[in-house]
Amino acid sequence: MQQRQTSIMIVDGSEVSRTIIARILKNEISNVNITSCASAAEALSRLGNWERFDLITTSLMLPDMDGLDLCSRIRASERHHYTPVIVVSGDADSRLLREGFAAGVTDYFDKSSGYKAFVEFIKSFLQRNSGLVGKILYVEDSPTAAAITRRIMEKHGLKVVHVTHAEQALELLEGIANGWVGEEDGFDIIVTDFFLKGKLTGGDLLHAIRTRFHYSQQEMPVLVITVTDNQQKQAEVFHAGANDFVQKPIYEEIFIARIRSLLLIKQQFIALKHQADEMGRIATTDSLTGVRSKRYLLDNGNRYLTNESHQPVSAMIMDIDHFKKINDLLGHLTGDHVLAGIGSQLNDSFPDDMVIRFGGEEFSIIMKNTTTEQAAERAEQLRNQIEQLRPANVDVTVSIGVACSSDHDDPDMTQFLSLADKALYTAKESGRNRVCVATRGTSDDSGQLPGKAVTH
Repeated sequence: MQQRQTSIMIVDGSEVSRTIIARILKNEISNVNITSCASAAEALSRLGNWERFDLITTSLMLPDMDGLDLCSRIRASERHHYTPVIVVSGDADSRLLREGFAAGVTDYFDKSSGYKAFVEFIKSFLQRNSGLVGKILYVEDSPTAAAITRRIMEKHGLKVVHVTHAEQALELLEGIANGWVGEEDGFDIIVTDFFLKGKLTGGDLLHAIRTRFHYSQQEMPVLVITVTDNQQKQAEVFHAGANDFVQKPIYEEIFIARIRSLLLIKQQFIALKHQADEMGRIATTDSLTGVRSKRYLLDNGNRYLTNESHQPVSAMIMDIDHFKKINDLLGHLTGDHVLAGIGSQLNDSFPDDMVIRFGGEEFSIIMKNTTTEQAAERAEQLRNQIEQLRPANVDVTVSIGVACSSDHDDPDMTQFLSLADKALYTAKESGRNRVCVATRGTSDDSGQLPGKAVTH
């Protein structure tokens, strides 16, 4: 889901209040734009310029107008008819409670609670009442209905891609599912007429969304537009996989309210997915070095190795030379700093590859689309980088063993890494601080040149 700057208007006769509130909001909320107005007239002038705001706050007592009267004027405007308005007052007296609903007040805040509490109130409000931000795939074959409905959605800040047939919608969804288009070309929700001309109806489109693409109602919410008030037909809409429906002719306020609720469902899905992804990343990341853990290799290694789009795959196994001496002479804390520094270097050097802490002072790097020669060259570059790195101000060298899938017959990940490990053993036996490559032939056949990548 797209992100944009949050725009807030503060209307208050006190320059001191406006300044303090604006400063705290900018410090507490990222990507926020604050517009301060000293009077209702100034606020209405800014609103008349067709500037868009996600939230408006106003004092109940303004120099030139009552705050409830300003709220009524805002509600009368086309662009900000639905914009949330918070009235700030010393107390929620009976007049506010009695007249606030008619004036269109969204919420109140007791200013006696202080500025920090007010900012926390706004932050909480924005989380619960996020603006309409999203990209809609809109399927409608009636030009008249499409023009009216699209204008409503775009007026509220939504991006709309309109197609006239279910087949066109499925082509776009196919491109997203297969990665033919970028993530920015995806959709947050789908709005479709249930009765479409052509071979496929809106019901067929819904069925495909749920069963062909396997999108859940949280991952891809769908709002159906229908002309019928028949309860059996409405039940069909839900059975087909719709989240909600509206009837023609569309009533703007209900239509936008339902889109808002579906966008909230999508936002919650994305937040939960990010949380799950982050928990998965933490569970499979070595906390000291920041590279992937051996658990990640066990779960994903064979699939990575056999993926046809990754061929050829090469592997390095790297061992820090004489690491035990570092721990014994300088202490384990220094040894940990050395490991952390090398882990950071590996992540920087191999951002698109699988970097694993294999155990202790040993690391493995699994590289896709890398030939033997390329792997040997990258290993030699890495050996040089680490020799110059001096993590924790300690002189460190490494020995590296290299193997490539194209040189060996269909090894699984265990066998594959065993080949690189044998090459590493040769590098260590030959004096350390060098790269050795497992050559084609027997698994024990490794070649080496001191301090240089091996070529055959």
